[in-house]
Amino acid sequence: MKKTLTMMIGALALIFSSNALATEGAPAPDFTLKTLDGSNLKLSEQRGTVILLNFWASWCGPCRTEMPLLDDLYQEYRDYGFTVLGVNLDENRDQADRLLDKIPVTFPVLFDPQNSTSETYGVDAMPTTVLIDRNGVVRHHHRGYKDGYMDKYEDQVKALVLE
Repeated sequence: MKKTLTMMIGALALIFSSNALATEGAPAPDFTLKTLDGSNLKLSEQRGTVILLNFWASWCGPCRTEMPLLDDLYQEYRDYGFTVLGVNLDENRDQADRLLDKIPVTFPVLFDPQNSTSETYGVDAMPTTVLIDRNGVVRHHHRGYKDGYMDKYEDQVKALVLE
């Protein structure tokens, strides 16, 4: 009984510690992903920048609606130490490339075909948007996208770049 209880407590601690990594107020889990040009981008090397991490896929209608709006936000605030990192979750990169031909963006696009980064960040809705402050702490976590969300994102970005 004692051994079973100890194993259960250990398993729960592992679950909670891994989930806590991607929750608001916790350090953003680090990752390294390939960019459009094939180079590597490591999240921890972006420290000092406010980051809007957006998980998207080519088959996601709300993602297609949101992408040009995110690009506008990126253009407006990038000179203030802000960036958008678009993390594509398509297994086949050709699908993402075709969408980016139709909806070009200027922010960095990263590829997570194994969905390992999206799992770490608890992505369970498409799109998912995570705002990370200059110190690498997750400050906001948004599931899905609806009209009006961009106003919320902009308010949160403004607040974070002013900190």
